Amino acid sequence: MRAVLAVAMLLALSACGRIIPEGRVPPPVSAPRPVTPAPAAPAAPSAPAIANALLAGVARGPSAGTLGIGADDARAALAAFRESCPRLLAREDASGLTRREEWQAPCDAAARWDAGRARSFFAEHFTPVRVGDGQAFATGYFEPEIRGSRTRRPGYEVPVYALPADLVRAWPEDVPEAQRTGRPPLGRYDEQGRFVLYHERSEIEDGALEGKAQVIAWAADPVEFFFLQIQGSGRLLTPEGEVIRIGYAGQNGRAYTGIGSVMRARGLLGEGPGQYAGSMQGIMAYIRDNPAEGSALMRENKSWVFFKVLTGDGPLGALGVPVRRESAVAIDPAFVPLGAPVWLDLDRSEANGLWVAQDTGGAIKGANRFDTFWGAGEDARVIAGGMSGRGRAFILLPRAAAARLGEGPR
Repeated sequence: MRAVLAVAMLLALSACGRIIPEGRVPPPVSAPRPVTPAPAAPAAPSAPAIANALLAGVARGPSAGTLGIGADDARAALAAFRESCPRLLAREDASGLTRREEWQAPCDAAARWDAGRARSFFAEHFTPVRVGDGQAFATGYFEPEIRGSRTRRPGYEVPVYALPADLVRAWPEDVPEAQRTGRPPLGRYDEQGRFVLYHERSEIEDGALEGKAQVIAWAADPVEFFFLQIQGSGRLLTPEGEVIRIGYAGQNGRAYTGIGSVMRARGLLGEGPGQYAGSMQGIMAYIRDNPAEGSALMRENKSWVFFKVLTGDGPLGALGVPVRRESAVAIDPAFVPLGAPVWLDLDRSEANGLWVAQDTGGAIKGANRFDTFWGAGEDARVIAGGMSGRGRAFILLPRAAAARLGEGPR
């Protein structure tokens, strides 16, 4: 995969779906993950009403040896796959494509495989298959870097809250017992002991959590922090040169509103006079040029993301392992097994090649919907912000799984 200059930021910025444990006091989240979050392009295909990959249909693709996997691409994917194997072998596959024992042979081989022969690893142990029509749509996400501080000081006044103890899942009293199906909503208990919706963005910004939730850091720029919340993880760069990595710990349960979509509907984005470019930079420019209107616009997104300080060498994906630049891709686990290699052949050459499914996201729904991870830094912001690629996708299944499905080599 090769990084080149990308174009405009996709408009409808979307947040990842997250889980808060049930109970009055949520326990710590063990696997925070980056956002996923992929912006959805205006013409993005809608998610089909199909339960999983098996129901969408599976067909054998070309052999892995004919995909044209590059040597560097293969080495990076082999390293990512090897790192994913312990988690991969311990989980059930919601897509219906694989069984845990079918991953054992490729994982055992990966542990001892010479990285110099990485291309042959994928050729020998995997069979590419197409899910549904195989017509892929891919966006991008990244790990933002913004100014921050561990302590409050002049110029660093935006609180980065940890998960509040009073954020819980429960059923409101007015919901009949017969209707209490699925996961209860997120909220809190008020002073009268009633279960109510949790504080929305405007209330939190106005101080609803002051003295009630731990502040793990202070951000310098409320606009930059707003966009970091959308991504779901990021880095805070302190005046002393320290890098504090923060990751997703939970969300307030309020509905997410993509402000890019709102601005487009109001005619604020576009190429005409008085309009701002349809990019993250354009959206930020509008907010900075129009402080009052921009603040009100951000408050239309009632969702608020809570964070925790992360350790390790990378943000964690949904699989529970660090995601790596140009190797990790977010998928819908109902259609792609978490941990599986994925081959993308798109009209955006920088995203072509071999990826490993290590993350998920609320906007990543349906077969052949992908969100490519581009790491941190300004180039990552530009590439991820402009990523909107279409083409073909093949999921690389263990040969035993493909044979069981009747799609192995014949």
